[in-house]
Amino acid sequence: MNDLRELYQDLIFDHYRQPRNYGPLEHANRKAEGYNPLCGDKISLAMIVKGGVIIDIRFEGVGCAISTASASLMTESLKGKDEGEALNILNDFQALVTGVAVPDAMGKLTVLAGVQAFPQRVKCATLAWHTMQAALKNTTEPVSTE
Repeated sequence: MNDLRELYQDLIFDHYRQPRNYGPLEHANRKAEGYNPLCGDKISLAMIVKGGVIIDIRFEGVGCAISTASASLMTESLKGKDEGEALNILNDFQALVTGVAVPDAMGKLTVLAGVQAFPQRVKCATLAWHTMQAALKNTTEPVSTE
């Protein structure tokens, strides 16, 4: 079990230190901002959605290791997915990190299941996801975890 925990920690820190899909996205047609006032995580999310499919997705901001790794893993998992699939993955991810269920086929996102033992960290893990949901809905109000 310790080897698996170490592997998960390594993957989280890899995505924190070298986040994938980090930076601005020119010509984005969906954008949203998110903020976790509890720990100061801030995220700007930008997407290119065409025909209901997420063609590209990128994020910028500052956050803790969990928040940044979650955003990085999320962007990797959502490219090429349609909006309905993205929202289903959001629901499955929420169930995973809150301990409600362990959905099938979560892939690398499973590394964040450990946050369920730390309820205050669930907000860090889900910030990017709720920001993505707001971007898909074209919500102009910033998302807050409070």
